Amino acid sequence: MISERIKTLERECALRGEKERLNPRSHFEKDYHTAGLTLYAGLPQWEKAAKARAYAMANQEALVDENDRLGGRVYIFEVPCETTDPDLNYWEAADKAFREKYPDADEMIKNQLIGGINRGHITWFFDRILTLGLTGFRARYEEALLHAKDEEAEQFYQGVLIMLDAVQAFNDKHIEAYEKIGNTRLAEMMKKVPRYPAESFEEAVQSFFMQHICVMKDSPFGGNGPGRLDYYLWPYLERDLKAGRCTLEQAKEIIDELFLRMDERVHASDSWVEAVMVGGTYPNGASAVNPLTYIMIESIIDLDITHPSVYVRLPENPPEDLLKLCARYMMAGKNRAQVLSDPSIINALVKNGVFYRDAVEYACGGCMEVGIQGMTSDFLWQGFQNPLKMLELMITGGICLRTSKQIPCFKATKGLEAYQDFESFYQDYLKEAERFTRIYMEEQDIGSRIDQKYRPSYLISSMIDDCLERGRNMHAGGARYHDYGMSQIALPNIADALYAIKKAVFEDKFCTAGELTAAMKADFKGFEMLQAKLRKLPKYGINDEEVDALAARVVSDFADMLLRYRTRWGGKGKPVIMTYVFSPVAAAIMGATADGRNSGMGIAHGLTPYSGSMIDGVTSAINSCAKLPYEKIPGGASTMWDFDSSWATEEIVEALFMTYFKGGGQIFQGNTTPIEDLLKARENPEEYPNLIVRVGGFSARFVSLPEELQEDIINRIRHSA
Repeated sequence: MISERIKTLERECALRGEKERLNPRSHFEKDYHTAGLTLYAGLPQWEKAAKARAYAMANQEALVDENDRLGGRVYIFEVPCETTDPDLNYWEAADKAFREKYPDADEMIKNQLIGGINRGHITWFFDRILTLGLTGFRARYEEALLHAKDEEAEQFYQGVLIMLDAVQAFNDKHIEAYEKIGNTRLAEMMKKVPRYPAESFEEAVQSFFMQHICVMKDSPFGGNGPGRLDYYLWPYLERDLKAGRCTLEQAKEIIDELFLRMDERVHASDSWVEAVMVGGTYPNGASAVNPLTYIMIESIIDLDITHPSVYVRLPENPPEDLLKLCARYMMAGKNRAQVLSDPSIINALVKNGVFYRDAVEYACGGCMEVGIQGMTSDFLWQGFQNPLKMLELMITGGICLRTSKQIPCFKATKGLEAYQDFESFYQDYLKEAERFTRIYMEEQDIGSRIDQKYRPSYLISSMIDDCLERGRNMHAGGARYHDYGMSQIALPNIADALYAIKKAVFEDKFCTAGELTAAMKADFKGFEMLQAKLRKLPKYGINDEEVDALAARVVSDFADMLLRYRTRWGGKGKPVIMTYVFSPVAAAIMGATADGRNSGMGIAHGLTPYSGSMIDGVTSAINSCAKLPYEKIPGGASTMWDFDSSWATEEIVEALFMTYFKGGGQIFQGNTTPIEDLLKARENPEEYPNLIVRVGGFSARFVSLPEELQEDIINRIRHSA
């Protein structure tokens, strides 16, 4: 339960967050570019980038309230920045460089054969400032500067020092502001932290939050998040509990306020995701679950907010009371729960080159993309590509079924009719898909080179291993793991379509390649009997050995395309299997598929079988999922399981997610809201302003979603008895 004070604060934070969306006051980006064009014009690139961002950081307004118990408040909504400094505009620089190498980039992106360049989706070691304070942390970089190995290292260390001073300056503005309004208690605490090491739990939370909001301006992307918050804050609470300085009830109120303030900052932007990871594993393999784990889950269940996203890591042999709480979170947590399996995910990380001691530190910065806390660059998830569209073009010889036009950038133009056997067709399909995958990864290398110069990210890089030791920012080879992640969507649909081609055309031969192609071009109008036969074929999701084996092969082959790639600093391409908001986006360009699916219908979510394929119940669907090669998915594999709330109980949900995890699955999420409520909310949105649903990687207020996303959620299968 939440206190009356927290209930009041919940309303106030929501109102402030909505007000900032309508009338933003933050001028951070404007100050950043203005400073680059005026105050620091003519300085070397590294120095301009550092000083312009430090100026914008320290120049932020200190927004305070006399009732605050947690200091610091910034918002993501910005006043318009009409003029940008070319030396600081990394978006345009990267886009231009890629298009110079690939003039047909727009065509590839339009047809979802590749995506763009995204940033974010990482975590950092915020605990360094908690334990050392800015003073001690700064001393590390001062010492490193004295022994810098080269000029680039000197510049990096100086850039970090400039940014750390800006964080302290911004904090000091709050001290003065709180003293003016009489909140001397908070002013006194902020005189100590983050300047000096935190000693109490409350000080640790304050130190965390101040550097968190500063990092989120230094690296301003949805998908960056604190990661293992309970893990690094627990030692402070443990000491307080032993000393009698704090109770668990008081600790929960502190966490409640922290979560509300995190939500306030991005309140009106549901698709912005900052993930808090709880539970998990210690480096020695023992469970890291602690009392703060439970507090944070209880807090997000109690609060009516969509940020932060609180995700639960289940260690090996998790405690039963945690499993029951996870089940309650799934049922009563307003569709915000996401549960992850440590044994499966850590195994995938280790098998793909991550040291075990690092793998146990894994976290999601945003939706569900798996990275290592404080050890990766922020090119960890770059968006999606649509290999189901590639399969369509492979069948038609490069002709789009929606437009009937040839796609020039698609080079495999033979078409299905030219093939005498399934294997030859499949291998050529993989070759063309890998060609686009390599182009997509090359795009990230280009972006990484641009960001090394134009976006050195000094503050967040200072808290990423091994930037200090190497004297390099995270884009310049400083991060221990320089991996690029990408979502290959609709893999379950691809398995169903390929199986249909294999059986219908090459084995059972109840249609020719030409007949199948013609039926797809007609969206099966006039080919209803053929469509019925295709739909009756086994699908991934009914626990059929043959089609599940093909699904496993598809997942393995597409994962290998990424895992074979080596990034500019020796990292890997990483499959990150999620669908996010891409189901209707993909449907908008997709024609009919070979398994009998009509044009315009949605696609599968993550590795969950397609809704129309799960005709044998949730247990069969989970058993199909268990046969996939999760060890090849170090970026995380999500599944979406929506339940009929009249059937699903906490006991049933617990049994289902544990069955999934025991079968090797990685990430479990879903919805329990009755379809009737969703339909009513769509018709009368004003009556359901806070109906939250799991979209796919994030949770959002249903009525705020675009119509096509609402339709996608309504049309998902609801599992029942």
